[in-house]
Parts: sequence; structure tokens; C-alpha cells
Amino acid sequence: LVLPGGESTVMGRLLVDLDLRAPLVERIKGGLPTFCTCAGLLLLAKRIINDPLVHLGTMDIVARRNAYGRQLGSFAVRENFRGLGSFPMTFIRAPWIESVGENVDVLGRVQGRIVAARDRHMLATAFHPELTDDSRVHQFFLSMCCAERPTAQSATLFSQQLQSEIQPA
Repeated sequence: LVLPGGESTVMGRLLVDLDLRAPLVERIKGGLPTFCTCAGLLLLAKRIINDPLVHLGTMDIVARRNAYGRQLGSFAVRENFRGLGSFPMTFIRAPWIESVGENVDVLGRVQGRIVAARDRHMLATAFHPELTDDSRVHQFFLSMCCAERPTAQSATLFSQQLQSEIQPA
């Protein structure tokens, strides 16, 4: 499951209005690999500091909505993503993760703030990896779909295998 960036309030409302909230919570809690970026991170958070709503609440993180400010505060940096090395990160009116639960792995930080984390089969980024040409975070998620504890190497190998299978002969 991929929960993209966008407007988390609208996305949360649609989850309820379309009766998707309960089945998604059940599937995610049941182990459905889930990757969320930006607003998707807010959907998975157990708590949002500056928003009383809890949407899916399946990831053991506390997030801050619009933490980096308004649209004009958008920016791009290169920072370390654990296991992948230096990675381009694009933030658009982005949240950050204030705190993580005991079993959550912090995968990236910018200016001391947590911007990427993994909780079992859930991967969350405050930035938009899809806005760069670097597919390593996506490869990492794909490896999560196929293995219990992915590594950067297994993600790359899986991605190469997938690409070879979909390339025309």
C-alpha cells in the first residue's frame, strides 16, 4: 500500500466517508507493507501534535503537521538515509516526526529532526522521494514487500530483478 503526499485532512475524511478506514487499519495491522510520504506519514501516525485527528494510527510515531512551514518554506537537501547513504530529499509543506516508539527504526534526519522511519512493515518519509531520479527508497520499500529485514543490497538486487522482468526482450 502506498499513501502519497497531498492534503492529509481531505485524505483522512475520504477514508471515513468511503468506509476505507477500518479495512485499511485491519490490513496494515495484519502486516500489509505500507509506504507513506508526507501527508501519508500523518495518516499512519498514532498522534499528530498540532491536529486532534488520528486517521489510521497504525505507526508508532508522533508527527507534527506542516512542521517546516508553509508552501514557500519548501526545500531540497541531501542527507543520510540509513543503509542507503546520501539521499536527495524534497520537502513540500512537510511534517516531521517528533518521536518514535521503542521498536521504530529512525532512518533519516534533517536539521536534527526525524524525517524517515520504519515500524515493522511500515515505511514513512516526510519528504518526497518520487520527486528525484534516485529510486533507492522505493527499492528499499519493494524489498520490504519480499523480505523481513531488507538491506540496501537486497533492495538493489530486488529492483534489478524486477526491472529485468518488465523490460521487453
